[in-house]
Amino acid sequence: MITDERIVTYLHSLEQPNSEFLQKMELYAKEHRVPIIRKEMESFLRVILTVKRPLRVLEVGTAIGYSGILMAEYLPEGGTLTTIENYEPRIAVAKENIEASGYTERITLLEGDAMEILPTLAETYDFVFMDAAKGQYLNFFPEILRLLSPGGILVSDNVLQEGELVESRFAVTRRDRTIHSRMREYLHMLKNHPQLLTSIVPIGDGITMSVKVSEN
Repeated sequence: MITDERIVTYLHSLEQPNSEFLQKMELYAKEHRVPIIRKEMESFLRVILTVKRPLRVLEVGTAIGYSGILMAEYLPEGGTLTTIENYEPRIAVAKENIEASGYTERITLLEGDAMEILPTLAETYDFVFMDAAKGQYLNFFPEILRLLSPGGILVSDNVLQEGELVESRFAVTRRDRTIHSRMREYLHMLKNHPQLLTSIVPIGDGITMSVKVSEN
C-alpha cells in the first residue's frame, strides 16, 4: 500500500470525477462517517469490470450502496449485481440510493447475514467483490468459492489493515488481534489455494485479486 500522502494526493488528482449521483453519495458518506471504497479501489474496479465485462456480480457488504452503484455503472448490457448487507440502518439508506440511482432492475439487495444468505444462492457469479466485516472473510470464503464461476474473479478489499498486518500480533491492539490473525490466514489461503491464482495488490488499504483456475 502507498503510504506517502503526497503520492496518494497526486494519484487522486489524476482521477476523473464520478457521476453527480456518486459525488452526492460521497458527501453523505463523509458527513455521516460511513466507510466507502477508496479512490484507488474505484479506479481499479472500473478497469477490471471493463476488461472482464461480467454478467453476474456478487458484492458482500453493501453499506449505503456506493460501490454497488459504481459497479452497476460499468456492467455490460444485461449485467446484474446482487449485494448483501446485514446492518439495518445502512440497508434503509442503500435502498433509497439504489432506487434514486435508476439501477433497481440491475441491482438486487439481499438483507441479512451473509453467512445465512450465501448458502441459499444457487447461480454462479463471474465477479465477486468482498468488502464486509474483515474478520469474516475466512468464514465467507467456502461459499464464495462455490459461487465463483470458472475463470471468475474474486476481489477482496482492505486486506492490509492500514499496514498493521505486517506487525507482530502482539504489537496490535488486543481488540484487533483476532482480525489480524484471521486476515493473515485468509491471505495465506488465497495465495496457496489450488483452485485460485491470487495477486496481492498494494493499492488503497491493500486488495487481493483471485482468479478461479479450476473446479477442484
